[in-house]
Amino acid sequence: MKILVTGGAGYIGSHTCVALLEAGHEVVVADNLSNSKIGSLDRIRQITKRDIDFVQIDVTEQAAVNAVFGCHKIDGVIHFAGFKAVGESVLKPLDYYFNNLASTMALARACLFFGVDKFVFSSSATVYGENKVPFVETMDLLPASNPYGETKAISERILMDVAKAAPGFAVTLLRYFNPVGAHESGLLGESPNGIPNNLMPFITQVAKGKFEKLMIFGDDYPTVDGTGVRDYIHVADLAEGHVAALDKLTPGIHIYNLGTGRGTSVLQLIDAFEEANGIRVPYEITGRRAGDIAICYADAAKAEAELGWTAKRGIVDMCRDSWRFESNNDER
Repeated sequence: MKILVTGGAGYIGSHTCVALLEAGHEVVVADNLSNSKIGSLDRIRQITKRDIDFVQIDVTEQAAVNAVFGCHKIDGVIHFAGFKAVGESVLKPLDYYFNNLASTMALARACLFFGVDKFVFSSSATVYGENKVPFVETMDLLPASNPYGETKAISERILMDVAKAAPGFAVTLLRYFNPVGAHESGLLGESPNGIPNNLMPFITQVAKGKFEKLMIFGDDYPTVDGTGVRDYIHVADLAEGHVAALDKLTPGIHIYNLGTGRGTSVLQLIDAFEEANGIRVPYEITGRRAGDIAICYADAAKAEAELGWTAKRGIVDMCRDSWRFESNNDER
């Protein structure tokens, strides 16, 4: 199939492009490069020895999206493009609601108009809100603690309603937290523009000496050591999960958690990184960050049963691969 990957030059998107190409699919990447680098596309080509098409557009713009569908015979969409920083979403809610919802609607409109019936959406376990862990797909969604999570929940509802109104339209919603790690080659990894919003690239950049220390937002949560607990998943496992979801897609709505099913605290992740790589990561505890919750991890049994997918790589793999990418790359 020829798959349109929005946000395909970004962290998760680029790794998913590799997994798609290695599975025999063709790829068209749409990305505005607001939080990604065009060099990642060359690295995808280098890893896979295959070519990809690239269009630099903002997928909130309907005319630009329609032009891509008109020029390429698209068979399916995997939608990653969106703003994703929890803390920033609290400060800039309008930016998040517009960007994340308008892009989903523009893509869904194009799919219906051009007869594309496969849509995989990169959602988030944030949609579960303050539900009791582990999260399972049958839970009623509670209000998210931040606008980012709300945009994911609303996007899910939009796609559900589209699927109900359009027989034959197939949608899979993938919910997950905190992808980390990098491609085993060391060529692809998380390289955000500016100051990282995610934990692991901040850890690696502190280890590299770009920043003096890591800031930990809160150590008074009801967790094993007071710091936030998340289900960290290797980005390569996550990419393979998206391909598995695409390959098993059938008409209607399908929802899967992708994760390890285990929670790891911020301090535990730092300890694992230091042990795996023999590098000290200095840090400072500061106040809680708006929009964060204490514990988030998901039950991924449904994905294993129905997609044949499980997370194969552990925390040590995530830490080693992240540092290999960071230490070998100077595109800062």
